[in-house]
Amino acid sequence: MGCPGRADSELPRSPSSPRSPAPASMIMSPCAACKILRRKCSEKCVLAPYFPPTDPVKFTIAHRVFGASNIIKFLQELPESQRADAVSSMVYEASARIRDPVYGCAGAICQLQKQINELQAELAKAKAEMSSMKTQHAHLMALICTVEMDRPSPSSSTEQSDDSNISRAVNETNPSYILDHDNYLGSSWPGSLWA
Repeated sequence: MGCPGRADSELPRSPSSPRSPAPASMIMSPCAACKILRRKCSEKCVLAPYFPPTDPVKFTIAHRVFGASNIIKFLQELPESQRADAVSSMVYEASARIRDPVYGCAGAICQLQKQINELQAELAKAKAEMSSMKTQHAHLMALICTVEMDRPSPSSSTEQSDDSNISRAVNETNPSYILDHDNYLGSSWPGSLWA
């Protein structure tokens, strides 16, 4: 009973009084689902762990396509270890259905499959071009090596030019003299050296 002239709210309360405010850590904010559905969120709320009050858009999207009762029913049928993945899947499917009401997730999957096929074709084409370039490079290197091997070295070309200059000079000075290598060498060398 209160004092005259004083309201009950101004009276000091004892800690055991039923009207005492709960500590700040005990105050629970309703989950996003219960806020949107405008119902009281209990401690055993199935939706609370998956639709936090900080992310109401997540529940709004899923609720718009699947409905609250279907979401609750679906989550209750699953083991707790699979519920988070199921909620993520429902939100993704619902957002895909909102974006593309006709095809939904199937449209997104078809689009991604098309991109994969195009990229695989590009990759195969690039590999074929790379293989062709490697083959061309190998042929080019073989051709360069062949040309380098066939080209006389600088020292042997000067020796050959010196020999031809000497022969020309001998022939010009004495036209009747013909240098016969076989007879010239054969007369001075006895027999075969390699026998």
